[in-house]
Amino acid sequence: MAGRLEGKVALVSGAARGQGRSHAVRLAQEGADVIAFDVCRQVGTVPYPMATPEDLAETVKLVEDLDRRIVAREADVRDTAAVQAVVDEGVREFGRLDVVCANAGIVTFGENAWSLTDEQWDDMLAVNLTGVWKTARAAVPAMIEAGNGGCIVLTSSTAGVKGMAGIGHYVSAKHGVVGLMRTLAVELAEHSIRVNTVHPTGVNTPMVVNDFTAQFTSTASGQSNMENLLPVAMVEAVDISNAIVWLASDEARYVTGVSLPVDAGMLQK
Repeated sequence: MAGRLEGKVALVSGAARGQGRSHAVRLAQEGADVIAFDVCRQVGTVPYPMATPEDLAETVKLVEDLDRRIVAREADVRDTAAVQAVVDEGVREFGRLDVVCANAGIVTFGENAWSLTDEQWDDMLAVNLTGVWKTARAAVPAMIEAGNGGCIVLTSSTAGVKGMAGIGHYVSAKHGVVGLMRTLAVELAEHSIRVNTVHPTGVNTPMVVNDFTAQFTSTASGQSNMENLLPVAMVEAVDISNAIVWLASDEARYVTGVSLPVDAGMLQK
């Protein structure tokens, strides 16, 4: 039985591990070939270990083990030329682009919004908002030119629809992603390109599960940023990937401009 994305090509940013790797693998399981990239080095203000070239190589192996093709490169989502080069190479290799998962992201913390440093704010907005825009900007012309329609999914967060203490820069970036999605959905509708956001709660990935972020499960003010209604502490990366597969499939062919929570009921708390 053919997968739901048979014959399609998907671009995934932040693909070396965590949600990005999961998205690349699930899209491949559904029949897509993959264009993948990740920075594979530390970003200045991020205190936890980020993905490595070896992590990206493992993503490549997992996709190829599914008998799907993959173009994977090290590229910084903040670097316009690098992102465009990856997209252009992938489109030359596969001849089309149908699905975009703008997933790359970081998280850092401060006691409150006014104690964040300039560097923390700038790195966060550059990766989690501007990097999402740069990914979309690099991909959209190829999608329009191909004339096949398609789907763009931007990774926001539960922090993209509510305020959270200690991560004002993250909340601001993730809210901005929603505004970008709504605008792109309007602008790309005439090309049959659908644009949506996914909004995970805490996800069991290396970005969240590490010694640094464990210190901030509850903020300095005593407010928790990770309380779900369902009896789970976190969701798994594949839960977000499954939502993206659905949004990219023909089953969601009329779904655009939508913010889809995958939050274990967090927004209902």
